[in-house]
Amino acid sequence: MQSVLRALCVLSVLAVGGAIVSLPVSAAEGTAKGKVFELRIYKANPGKLDAVNARFRDHTCRLFAKHGIEIVGFWTPATGEESKDTLYYIVAFPSVEAQKAAWAAFKDDPEWKKAKADSETEGVLVQKVTSMNMNPTDYSPLK
Repeated sequence: MQSVLRALCVLSVLAVGGAIVSLPVSAAEGTAKGKVFELRIYKANPGKLDAVNARFRDHTCRLFAKHGIEIVGFWTPATGEESKDTLYYIVAFPSVEAQKAAWAAFKDDPEWKKAKADSETEGVLVQKVTSMNMNPTDYSPLK
């Protein structure tokens, strides 16, 4: 819970300035008028954050686009212990239903399965994924 609260603080700072543990996704999440935003936090295994970033850079981002997963942004902590092993990112979907369909298609994609397997020949890259859907506030510049 502390890392989720820390992530929300990070996001608040980012909004002002311009991982699997998954919290339940219900039909009530997401706004009827707007997008569903999903915060994901990846805790990499020791020494594997560079490989996680390379996999996103070289494969995952393209596959996200292929499956309708809109990338909002990626961040790593600037200081502290988490800067060595943590990746934060936000993706967006038009609805919870679209989110579920996109993740299912992505996870089942043979190209993703190959990229994941190829990147993990020397061990699993990610030890924990935390995921939560978020609704923008009425005063958020990003909706």
